[in-house]
Formats: sequence, structure tokens, C-alpha cells
Amino acid sequence: MELRVLSYFLAVVQAKNISRAARQLHVSQPTVSRQLQDLEDELGVSLFERGSREIILTPDGQYLAHQAEQITDLVDKTLSNIHRAKTISGTVVIGSGEAQMMRTVARTINTLKHEHPGVQVNLYSTNGDTVTERLQTGVFDFGIVMSPLMSDRYDFIRLPGVSRWGVLVPRSSPIASHSTIDAATLTKLDLIVPQQKGVNTLFEDWLGHSTANFKVVSTYNLLYNASMLVSAGVGAALCLDGIINTDHTALTFVPLAPGLVSTASLVWLKGRPLSAAANAFLKQLTTDISLVTNESDTK
Repeated sequence: MELRVLSYFLAVVQAKNISRAARQLHVSQPTVSRQLQDLEDELGVSLFERGSREIILTPDGQYLAHQAEQITDLVDKTLSNIHRAKTISGTVVIGSGEAQMMRTVARTINTLKHEHPGVQVNLYSTNGDTVTERLQTGVFDFGIVMSPLMSDRYDFIRLPGVSRWGVLVPRSSPIASHSTIDAATLTKLDLIVPQQKGVNTLFEDWLGHSTANFKVVSTYNLLYNASMLVSAGVGAALCLDGIINTDHTALTFVPLAPGLVSTASLVWLKGRPLSAAANAFLKQLTTDISLVTNESDTK
């Protein structure tokens, strides 16, 4: 399977038409058609549903498109980072869950922009499960995940700060007037909960028993979308504080009691060599964390 053929395939997927894709690729339509047929023959599956004006992918085609995007992204990143110049340049890709501790990383990116203008840091917001999956495949150089990190596959740096758990509710909810929310009240609410693995274990430790009594009505991987469900009255979102700015909105955050907090870490795969750009980012982040720690100690 050649990268050129994968790029033809992705061009057709994006254009939804072989003729349009051929024009964008500056090749003839028969060339693209032949390459796609050869690809199907090689894989032994049909990638497209025939007989439609627009290209429609089969399930196998959808799977290949997803994998091909990751493969071509990884190739582009590798070629960028392997460029040998006197100055450090290249691309660093960070997958991140939603966390207030991202502030320190943002500070590092800003410093890096001035120290090494040839380094570009790209952020990909997703949940912790996708972060660890794409660290394994090499698509992400680093990931930012909330504790607990239940794996010894990664090296990590703990990011400064903590985030407290609670519920996001409408200001019109009776819960909104509470200063905190306890376990008994929590189990009575319709809950919108995070999809990330490990959250159940975290709350079972907090409760002292199973979360089987939670009335889960929906799940989410990004809190902004979950906040839309809260606004619509679907339920209360179990979440970390500070991710959604509730100032001047119809929503409010109520923390748990007893308090439950999480930390965040920057993680990367053990044993995998980092690019010069990734090493420059890691060095700068380590410096910035030391500065933040020292500032806290002097207060």
C-alpha cells in the first residue's frame, strides 16, 4: 500500500467525486480510478458503494479513511521533524483532555514561539482514551491527561494545580443554591457523565461503593457539548471546575462534598525517541513548571 495511493483515496473521500479529486490532484480521472481499483483488489474489499452520484464509503472504506488520515498526518509530522537545520524546527502534536492546568502548557507554547519560531505546537482536544490511543500510534507526541493515570507505559510530568469535581447545573435548579453537593443528593440526579476510563474508579473510591446507583442519562467527551445538554434540561453534568466559564450564563458549578480533586500530567510514551522540536518543548515546560512552583513557594 503506497502513500501516494492513500493520498488519492483521501482526496476522493474529501471531494466525494473521482473527477473533482482528479482535478485537485492534477492527474487524469482514469489514473485515480485505476489506483482505487488496485487498492480494493489489494485489500480484497469494496471501499465505495457503486451506483451513486456522490462517493459513499462502505464500512471498510470508513475504517480505511480514518486510518489513512492518521497515517498521512504521521508522515507529514515525521518529514517536518526530520528536516535538519541549524535552528530547531518541526511540529509538536499534543492531545489534551479539558483541564485548567493547560494554562502552564499555554505559557510554554508562547515562550517556545519566541525562542524557536520554527517550532509549531498543534493541539488536539479530545478525551483521555483517545489521547493514550494516539500516543501509542505516534500521532501525538504528548498527551495531557487527568489523574489517575493507570499505566506504566508513560513518562510524565505533573502539571501545577488541581481541579475539583462537582456538577454543572442550571441556575434555576434547586441544586444551584447549594454550596456543595453530597453523595446522597448526587445519586438522585439525572447525570451526564464523562466517557473516560478511570472515572468510575475515581468515584467508587469517593463514594466507598459502586457507582451502579448513578442515574446516567447521557455521556460526553467534551464538556462544552455536555453544557448544551445541561442548558436544555437533560441533566446535571458531572465535571471538573473551571472548564466552562459560567460567569453571566444560566449555568453554575456546585462542588462535591467531601471534596474530590484531580491533577493533570503531561505524558509521553516510554522508550520512543522525541524529535528535536518535542525535546525543546519538554525542556521549556520543565523550566516553566519550576518557575510556577517557585512562585507558589514564595507566596
